[in-house]
Amino acid sequence: MNKYRNLDGDSGVDSYEIGNDYITVKFNKNYRTYTYSYAKAGENNVEEMKSLAINGAGLNAFINKYVRNLFD
Repeated sequence: MNKYRNLDGDSGVDSYEIGNDYITVKFNKNYRTYTYSYAKAGENNVEEMKSLAINGAGLNAFINKYVRNLFD
């Protein structure tokens, strides 16, 4: 897992792992990981999440707004 940079300083995301058609996210408050795949969350959403994760800002807000319950 890659450590999320959290440039905004207020994210609940701790770390992430990127695959070809998914992103796995670990949050600060628990030890569970959540995988968001093309099949469940949609290709456009997953690709946006990958970009936000790499950039280190906006991932938690995006998840809460668009894909909160669309994990595998």
